[in-house]
Amino acid sequence: MIEVNEFKKGLCIVYKDGPYLIVDVSFSTPTARGGNTIAKTKLRHVETGQLISESIRTGGKYEVVDIEQRPISYLYSDGSRWHFMDTESFEQFDLGPEDLGDGVGYLIDGIEGLRAISVRGKIVDVVLPHTVDLRVIEADPHVAGGSARAQMKWAKVETGVEVQVPSYVEAGDRIRIDTRDGHFVERAK
Repeated sequence: MIEVNEFKKGLCIVYKDGPYLIVDVSFSTPTARGGNTIAKTKLRHVETGQLISESIRTGGKYEVVDIEQRPISYLYSDGSRWHFMDTESFEQFDLGPEDLGDGVGYLIDGIEGLRAISVRGKIVDVVLPHTVDLRVIEADPHVAGGSARAQMKWAKVETGVEVQVPSYVEAGDRIRIDTRDGHFVERAK
């Protein structure tokens, strides 16, 4: 059993009599007197794929569903599905955008460190490495200014994702992006 304040992305729990994977979670504390902390969650039903958003008050306990993680490699995308291969059994499988969520913006040829999450024998999600290096294909022009604060601008990377980057980043640069929240980390070598 796990308490609500221990929820984290990638955890699988029994919720409303079904296995749900926590896709996203954030915590907030109401300012009212004695208000319990609330976990705002996005949950995906493991068997049906249905995505729900729930606000769950702390204090409850939920059963954890065992998940299995296996190393995989990314093969290709056919435009609507992303194809992977289990590196141990060599089984191939594919997932859609509803399964991968924002992760599709970080899948490129040669990406390493991917793991498949399976629940009750069904692959339900892919865990990305914490950072990925992508090439900038388009960037807003540098704006010169006498500001003490770092200037940020928008840039589009090879997968189509738009990222806020420092003003010195130009088209053609390789940058490292954090896949957990999509922020610029550093220039890649």
